[in-house]
Amino acid sequence: MKNIIFIAPPAAGKGTISNMLTDTYHMTHISTGDLLREETSSDSELGKYIKEQMQSGALVNDEIILDLLKKRIAKDDCNDGYILDGFPRNVEQAIAYENILKELNKDLGYVFLLDVDKELAKKRIVGRISCPQCGAVYNEYMEETKPKKDGICDKCNISLVKRDDDNEETFEKRFTTYFEKTEPLINYYKEKGVLYNIPASCGKDPTFAAIKKVMFGE
Repeated sequence: MKNIIFIAPPAAGKGTISNMLTDTYHMTHISTGDLLREETSSDSELGKYIKEQMQSGALVNDEIILDLLKKRIAKDDCNDGYILDGFPRNVEQAIAYENILKELNKDLGYVFLLDVDKELAKKRIVGRISCPQCGAVYNEYMEETKPKKDGICDKCNISLVKRDDDNEETFEKRFTTYFEKTEPLINYYKEKGVLYNIPASCGKDPTFAAIKKVMFGE
């Protein structure tokens, strides 16, 4: 099983597809954010430093992230393939990551670009509502994920809530920033011949099927 990197704009369904891959093929899902949080929960000096950086709003430098990532992908559960989430974010990180792969004798694998229509992505974000009790997520604009009763959780029968940042203004900023920052990275992987453009506007099942076709010819 080859390793996977996802490049995806907001609301492309990266989290859902990652879960489907881990459930179906038992791939290890690695989030750089989780690696940092795990280290901060330890009593190490590095963990304390990372916690201070995160609490102050400062970015944790690439050297630390790469070191944590190297230790993680060297573990046995990554030998049969893993999904890398949230990294790399730019070409410099991509090159540094490839140097780690060479050291560990691991393959880069697939880079999937999840391509989603902007207006659909906006609906997914702006219409998102969730249950504060069970965590179930619905969407008031999408027929397939609407709650049966407007604004009420199907399971808990309590009022659903919306995140403060799930609004059009925030979405526009996030979507624009995504393309500004990731275009060089997309071009980098395209030139290397490892980038696969996956349509992600038709729902999770067709998206998952397209990824399986690339990976296994299914």
